[in-house]
Amino acid sequence: MRSLGRRVPHPPQLLLLLLLIPGLQTPAGASSGVSELKVRVRLPDGQVTEESLQADSDADCISLELHKTDGTLISFTADFKRDVKIFRALILGELEKGQSQFQALCFITRLHRNEIIPSDAMAKLRQKNPRAVRQAEEVRGLEQLHMDVAVNFSKAAWLSPHIHNVCAEAREAIYTREEDVKFWLDRGVDGSMFEMLPSPPADLSSLRRCRLVGDRWKPCLCHYGFNLAWYPCLLKYCHSREPSGRLTSYKCGIRSCQKSYNFDYYVPQKQLCLWDEDA
Repeated sequence: MRSLGRRVPHPPQLLLLLLLIPGLQTPAGASSGVSELKVRVRLPDGQVTEESLQADSDADCISLELHKTDGTLISFTADFKRDVKIFRALILGELEKGQSQFQALCFITRLHRNEIIPSDAMAKLRQKNPRAVRQAEEVRGLEQLHMDVAVNFSKAAWLSPHIHNVCAEAREAIYTREEDVKFWLDRGVDGSMFEMLPSPPADLSSLRRCRLVGDRWKPCLCHYGFNLAWYPCLLKYCHSREPSGRLTSYKCGIRSCQKSYNFDYYVPQKQLCLWDEDA
């Protein structure tokens, strides 16, 4: 493996959450820029779960956390300052198969500004009906991601300070993509934290999907996928006319989205990817 070097109309009913002009109230002692919102959402399998959304406008980041019906904890963090997004999965282990209590994975990719609403807007979200079950207005296309680079946890704070908190349980399983690494290198990130993983056909032409490999101690290509069932992806604007006749616009709500991700990456042994047997 080689190291990568440095290179005011009434809002329509679909507006489930309103943007309030005053900042969201925070608990005593908390930073004025930090807020949290609990939302009940419907998963693609029809089950309902509670989702936690946090925004820190001072750090300019957003995080989302939800439980899948199989007990897996999924989190998503958007670091707007560093153009980084972090996906983490805490997967319950299969003790009868020799696994630990849980297995952690972290996938890090470039954040594009049109993927989710800004942190200051997220911090102002309020619910009209906290008991309502939310369902996304827009289903965005499946994103297939081949993670061909490993990230060194001890140096990852150079990329984003949030990686140390989010990926602490996944120290040996933090992945990204070469195309995203090139973007960060161009922005001055130190390349010594990245290491290329074996990738067919260039390095291991015989490497197969883990579900096709019988020996649990053989290397293979692991697959893991999950769905962000509900998140605020766009701001909505309403229009009003001033007494002078001039038309003005203002933020009056959000549009919610659902998006699925599939990640493929190298593992040195199938034992680290046993869920792929059921794929």
